[in-house]
Amino acid sequence: MISYLRGHEVEYINNEWVYSDNKQSTIKTHKDRVCGKCGKKETKDGYDECLGLLPGGVMNACCGHGKDDPYIQFFDGYCIRGKDAEVIISYLKIVRTIEKWRIEK
Repeated sequence: MISYLRGHEVEYINNEWVYSDNKQSTIKTHKDRVCGKCGKKETKDGYDECLGLLPGGVMNACCGHGKDDPYIQFFDGYCIRGKDAEVIISYLKIVRTIEKWRIEK
């Protein structure tokens, strides 16, 4: 069975998921892998670096890592996927950049 983890192909061999390119256990080495889309490691809090800190009201989100549809899930259970999620993620990046710029001034 083949799937993807953070944009990297993985396969199920001998009762465990391993990376297809080097057969290393995903359990032991997933923190060492960068996102398959943006090329960055996750933050110390476990977020996708390309998303950063999620704003209030957002329970979780995923950039899709170049293999899956991105999504944003809200605390009320509502979930936005695909292109609409990409638009919102792009907006959040702009807002974060402006906030960072304002703080540095």
